[in-house]
Amino acid sequence: MNKRLHTRLAFIIIGTATCILLISTLSVIIATHYHISMFHDQAAGMNHDVSQLDYHLEQALFQSIMLTFAGSIILAVLIGFYIAKRISRPLVDMKQAAERMSDGQLDTRVMIGGNDELAELGTSLNELAAQLHKQEQLRITMTGDIAHELRTPLATLKSHMRAFEDGVWEPTPERIHACFEEIERLTQMVAELEDLTHMDSPAFQLERKREPLNAILAQGVDLVAAAYLEKNVGLASRCSPNIQIFADRNRMIQIFVNLLSNALKFTPEHGQVQIEAAEEEQDVLIRVQDSGSGIGQEDLPYIFERFYRGDKSRNRKTGGSGLGLTIVKKLVTAHGGQVWAESTHGTTFMIRLPKENRLFLTNICSSTQDLHK
Repeated sequence: MNKRLHTRLAFIIIGTATCILLISTLSVIIATHYHISMFHDQAAGMNHDVSQLDYHLEQALFQSIMLTFAGSIILAVLIGFYIAKRISRPLVDMKQAAERMSDGQLDTRVMIGGNDELAELGTSLNELAAQLHKQEQLRITMTGDIAHELRTPLATLKSHMRAFEDGVWEPTPERIHACFEEIERLTQMVAELEDLTHMDSPAFQLERKREPLNAILAQGVDLVAAAYLEKNVGLASRCSPNIQIFADRNRMIQIFVNLLSNALKFTPEHGQVQIEAAEEEQDVLIRVQDSGSGIGQEDLPYIFERFYRGDKSRNRKTGGSGLGLTIVKKLVTAHGGQVWAESTHGTTFMIRLPKENRLFLTNICSSTQDLHK
């Protein structure tokens, strides 16, 4: 990348030094010529006086040095103030914008022209402000969603307990089971929030090693098979026994269980869900495809956000806590992979995972290059 600011400053410094040398050279030439001319005028028709010549040479050197010093100081001051003003102005603007953003004015933007590093810094600051504004909106939405998610089961439990207390309802097994289900929802949501918090912490690490992918898929399918059988939804898996990945086995099972559970919620009775894996050059591509109603195109960019649901009514029959896909994205990213969704007829979740530990391989390559230097 062309460092325009670096180049500009380099040219200014080189130009300043060149001007100082030019002033010095001209001062020596002019002062020396002037005094030698005076000496010739004084010495015309007289014997040469060496001491007089020494005096004029000394004066010429002294005056040239003083002129060089004065001219250099004036030039340095003018260029210094000019550069300081040109560089400090956008920096002051960005400082003021940052202070406004720290006060909560996240719609603040800076306007900096040019193509140098200062302009790039201004662009980065604007992008940071946009991201902060987006995160603030997500935080507000998430806070409201958490309150809604907690309010619904707590209100149900409160109404049931009040009915039991007042003798309006008899504590039948069905009603006690309804209370138990609400408690289970609360427990699951708290556990998922704890898991997400742990994934966001610096202490979070994966226990990765080489694993056969078909065994991980089979274990994940076994864990959800009973739920699929109960809803009468078909579940098929296809994976070559030769495919191996460098992964955390338990976390990969968690990814597949979350995706398969999510597919089951949106697949109608007698529907079909299929999970398959195929090798690419350096990666493994995994598809989880269902025959459900699909996801609206306007919702696809947000389905991995916390508590996001395409169903704005947040009906529990059409979705869970809204954290399962967020956990999937966190874990796939931690493995160095990518996850995205496509929705035409039903929904297909795509996961691309590296077969090797790319970070480890990068370090080996860097060390090898260092040894050859």
